[in-house]
Amino acid sequence: MSSESDQRYAMMDEKKRKRMISNRESARRSRMRKQNQLQDLTDEIGRLQVANDGIVGKIDEITKKYMIYAAQNNVLRAQVVELSERFESLNDVIKNCEMAAGDVNQLPDPLLRPWQLSCSMQPIPASSGLFKHPKIY
Repeated sequence: MSSESDQRYAMMDEKKRKRMISNRESARRSRMRKQNQLQDLTDEIGRLQVANDGIVGKIDEITKKYMIYAAQNNVLRAQVVELSERFESLNDVIKNCEMAAGDVNQLPDPLLRPWQLSCSMQPIPASSGLFKHPKIY
């Protein structure tokens, strides 16, 4: 019976040894997978950092351009306001000139418009008595 139990122990020991070898191999494969995953993730981090740096550079470039365009836009807006005010002033001057010219032409008194007198200008003779002074008594 001892030989039978020795044989059983030998079989158990052999199974145990095979299982231990199988477990070690499985653990080694698992460590290799984890190592490969870690390397893949490290590579991905490098690629993403490069891409991120490129994006940050583009954002900085676009931000600088935006600031330049915003400043130019502010200058142009100020010029629009100034030119609009000048345009309104010139329109007011034109209106005032037109009103003044219209007023002169519409004045009823011919003495205010001597170039449009309807009567002929004839000299008045001195003998007519208009220039004599009245006698004072």
